[in-house]
Amino acid sequence: MTIRNFIAAATVAAFGVAACSAAVASEVGWRSMTVPAAAAGAQIPLALWYPAEAGAVVRDVAMGPFGVHAAPGAPAAASVRGLIVLSHGTGGTELGHGRLAEALAARGYLVAALRHPGDNWQDQSLRTQRAEQYFDERPRQVSRVIDTLLADAAWSPRIARDARGPRVGAVGHSAGGYTVIALAGGQPAPQRIATHCREHGADDPIFCGLPHGAAAAEPKPATGAPLMDPRVRAVAALSPVGVVFDPESLRRVTTPVAIWAADLDRFVVPRFHGEWLAQQLPSTSLRRVPNAWHYAFMNAPTTPIPSPDGDLAADPPGFDRNRFLEQLGQDLGDFFDASL
Repeated sequence: MTIRNFIAAATVAAFGVAACSAAVASEVGWRSMTVPAAAAGAQIPLALWYPAEAGAVVRDVAMGPFGVHAAPGAPAAASVRGLIVLSHGTGGTELGHGRLAEALAARGYLVAALRHPGDNWQDQSLRTQRAEQYFDERPRQVSRVIDTLLADAAWSPRIARDARGPRVGAVGHSAGGYTVIALAGGQPAPQRIATHCREHGADDPIFCGLPHGAAAAEPKPATGAPLMDPRVRAVAALSPVGVVFDPESLRRVTTPVAIWAADLDRFVVPRFHGEWLAQQLPSTSLRRVPNAWHYAFMNAPTTPIPSPDGDLAADPPGFDRNRFLEQLGQDLGDFFDASL
């Protein structure tokens, strides 16, 4: 997802299976947080949505073209069903999927939406200056967010655990969809982009018209560290970039993956991306979204934001984005409840 003109407690001793009975929140809190810079990378801004204590005052807060409907700074509930990390698309923002984050927080989850360093509305340096690191860095940034929250004195005790450890999931849109599938075990093979675009560029023109420096760049030296994060137990990919993956690696993925594909997506044409991923992954479900374009999964911005596929707020005639996002929030909650 490309944005060019963005305007700017209680410690729980044991959770086990009983954590699934955590109360659904009627109030959602919101805070910002920063993952400190480290040798592994730059600082990472986070937006956190979470179930708040009863009585929190929810209100609409304008934050540029994407607002927040929550109780800013409200005290958090004593426990949460799990941690879900939210990864935006190329050139995006941590606020762009606020409706989905609010729905998951109301369901009882702590949702951490990161602003990907070097691939956000303010800074494209990861794609333009360090393209050879692009497909490695995105999932590693998500893992750093998980590291930080599971070590945080305020949040870690609240996150539900069982015999396998903390309950952690991830959801991502577009390049964020790539990111979360990499966390599940898919391995990138960027050279596949050039082959795909030679053979199918006319049928996938927007994706193939983007600069894909990573596909031509010399790969960085192998670190030996896998991109898969075994703490992530389930992932949801919304209009994901798919053609970059090595298909053999996808066939070895055992983490549950849910894929949503917009039928009229022109940015990442489903038969080359979302549908193709669903054919390769052994433990997946594919849900088609009729009459939807690529940005249907985002909040509609309050000001025009151009992209290679038109205004982010635009939808095909007859598509009700508000209604769809309401249903998608419920469906994501059902998926993570069942998988975590």
